Amino acid sequence: MPVFLVALLLLATGVVTASPASAAPVAACDAGPVSPSKPDGAVIVPPGTDLSEKTRELPAGTTFWLTEGKHTLGPDEYGQVIPKDGNTYLGAPGAVLDGGGVNRYAFTQQARDVVIRGLTIRGFAAPRDQGVVNHDSGEHWTVEGNTIEDNRGAAMMAGPRQEVLRNCLRNNGQYGINAYRAGDGITGLLVEGNEITGNNTDDWEKQVPGCGCSGGAKFWAVNGADIRGNWVHHNHGAGLWADTNNNDFLVEDNLIEDNEAEALFYEISYNAVVRGNTFRRNSLVQGRAFAARGDNFPVGTIYLSESGGEPRIRARTSSVEIVDNVFEDNWGGITAWENADRFCNSPANTSSGSCTLLVPSVSSCSSPGIASRPLYDDCRWKTQRVSIHGNKFSSGSECSGLCGRMALLANFGTYPEWSPYRGSSVSDAVTFRQGNRWYDNAYSGSWRFVVQDTSRTVGASAWQRAPYSQDAGSSFA
Repeated sequence: MPVFLVALLLLATGVVTASPASAAPVAACDAGPVSPSKPDGAVIVPPGTDLSEKTRELPAGTTFWLTEGKHTLGPDEYGQVIPKDGNTYLGAPGAVLDGGGVNRYAFTQQARDVVIRGLTIRGFAAPRDQGVVNHDSGEHWTVEGNTIEDNRGAAMMAGPRQEVLRNCLRNNGQYGINAYRAGDGITGLLVEGNEITGNNTDDWEKQVPGCGCSGGAKFWAVNGADIRGNWVHHNHGAGLWADTNNNDFLVEDNLIEDNEAEALFYEISYNAVVRGNTFRRNSLVQGRAFAARGDNFPVGTIYLSESGGEPRIRARTSSVEIVDNVFEDNWGGITAWENADRFCNSPANTSSGSCTLLVPSVSSCSSPGIASRPLYDDCRWKTQRVSIHGNKFSSGSECSGLCGRMALLANFGTYPEWSPYRGSSVSDAVTFRQGNRWYDNAYSGSWRFVVQDTSRTVGASAWQRAPYSQDAGSSFA
C-alpha cells in the first residue's frame, strides 16, 4: 500500500504524521496554498505594485512578499516577471497572481535558484506546449505549496534539478507539468506531494489528433526523476506520460486514479522503477472508446511502448521494474508493447528527429548498415528487461469484452520497405528473447493475456505454460 496513503504531509507545518492506509489522501487543492511566514527584510508587494518593475530594480537574491489580494502584471500579453538568480516570491494568505486571460506567462527566463511559494497563479494564456511558471526551464527552481490553476498551456515547465513540491496543479489547458528543456534536457527532477488533477481542459488530442500533447504531467528527455507521493487524478488523458528518451525514473508511492487514459505511459524511454503505487479506475474512457470502434489493442493502466532496461545507459537500475503496486478496477493491467515499424530514422517514428541513446545520429540508422549489428540492435527502442512482480491486480465484476487484459506483444513489421524488422522478428523477440518477465503476482477477477500479437489471447494456464512461461509463482482467484 503506498506510503502516500500512510504518511500525510501537514502543509503549513511540514510535519509528517501517520494516517490509516484506507484514508483518502490530503488534497493540496482543498488545503490551498502554503502560507509561509514573512521573513525579515522581505520587500512588501501590495496589489497594484508592478512586480515586474520591482524585480528589475532590485538585486539578485531579493525576497518579495506578495500581500493578500489580486496582483496583476502588464496590460498586454507579454507582461511577465523575469526573476534574477536566487530571487524568492512568497504569497501571504490570499495572494493571487492573475493573468486576466491576457498575460501569457507569470515567471520567465533562466535565472537559477528561484523560489516560488504560497501563491495562487491563475488566468494566464500560455500557448500550447509552453508553461506559465518557469517558462524557459531555468535551473534549480523550487515551486512549492502553490495553487496553479485555470491557465492555458501548462501550469509550469521544468528545468534541471527543479523541485515541484506540494502544489495544486489543477484544470490547466494542457498539462500540470511540462518537463521539457531544449538542448541538453533535464536532470535531477523531483516531483513530490502534489495534487495533479483535471488537466488538459482544452482537449488537445481532439484538436490535434495524434499530437501526444496532453495529460497530467509530460516528461521529455529527463535523465533522473523522482516522482513520489503525488495524487494524480481525473486528468483528461494520461496521468503521467514520459515520452522520448527519458531515463532513470522512480515512480513511487503515488495514488493515480480516474485518469481518462493510462495512469503511466512510458514511451521510447529507459530504466525505471515503478514501486508501491495504487492505480484505480484508470483508462476507462480510453478503453471504452477503443472498444466502441472495434479496436482490439490492449489498453493498459501502465503502457510500456518501446521502453525497457538498458545496462549501457547509466541509471539506478538496468531494468524496468514494476513491483509491489496495487491495481484496482482499471480497464486493463500492464501492456508491454513494441512497434516493429518504429525505430530511429523510420518514417513511422512519431518522435521525428530523435534517435535512441545508443546511436549518435539519426542518419546512422539507414540501409544497408542497419541490417547488421550493432545498429540492428541499437537503432531500436526495445521493450526489454521488464520485470513485473509482487503486484496485486483486481478487475471489477462488470469487466467483460476487451477489459481485464495483460499484454506482451508487438506488431508484424511492414514499413518502411528497407526496414530489417519486417515480419515477426520483433514480436518473437519481445515475447521470448528480451527478458520480459511476470512472476509472483496476485490476480483476482477475470484476467486474460494478449501475447506475441493482437491475434493471440490466452487464459492464465496457457500464459503460465510453455512457450510463454509467464507468471511463475503467481496466484489467480
